Amino acid sequence: MPSPLRIVLAEDSVLLREGLTGLLGRFGHEVVAAVGDAAAMQGAVAEHDPDVVVTDVRMPPGFRDEGLRAAVALRAERPALPVLVLSQYVQRAYAAELLESGDGTGVGYLLKDRIGQVEEFLDALTRVAAGGTVVDPEVVRQLLRRHRDPLAALTPREREVLGLVAEGHSNGAIARRLTVTEAAVGKHIGNILGKLDLPPADDTHRRVLAVLAFLRA
Repeated sequence: MPSPLRIVLAEDSVLLREGLTGLLGRFGHEVVAAVGDAAAMQGAVAEHDPDVVVTDVRMPPGFRDEGLRAAVALRAERPALPVLVLSQYVQRAYAAELLESGDGTGVGYLLKDRIGQVEEFLDALTRVAAGGTVVDPEVVRQLLRRHRDPLAALTPREREVLGLVAEGHSNGAIARRLTVTEAAVGKHIGNILGKLDLPPADDTHRRVLAVLAFLRA
């Protein structure tokens, strides 16, 4: 039987946090700290020096990637600290960085909705704590997409529109250049942003990010 583990658990959902704490306790493990945000997770790790950290990706205050970014920061400080990400989301921007940290040992990324049995989760936790790597195949698939040509999914017309955006043209100017309506240009740009995985965000300018992707390609 695997040795009991001392675990720091970071999960913003109170019900899930309490449920996981109880579940892990029933199987002989000790949750030394169960917290609801990324800053508290980092403090708990410093205080308790756990055997493994289990964290969600989206946590307060922004509910974007705070948990994953904190996990990356922890691994930078403590490369040997085992970390298991347990989430509904694949946050590609930091997932690859986490999985590459610490020589790729003692790290895992599982999707909550794809765990079919409790034993599957407990086995993954034990393997990560022992220095293994456990990654859901869907996470791998999405990370592979990240390393492909980001413009590969665009149609020729969408590439043309993005090229004109990169030259600094407004939607109206692009419409006149291509002899189409401004609404059509707006639809093309919406499709481009969607295919480049650039969802709405308060702190980024999506057109700029799209242009950067165009220039890198």
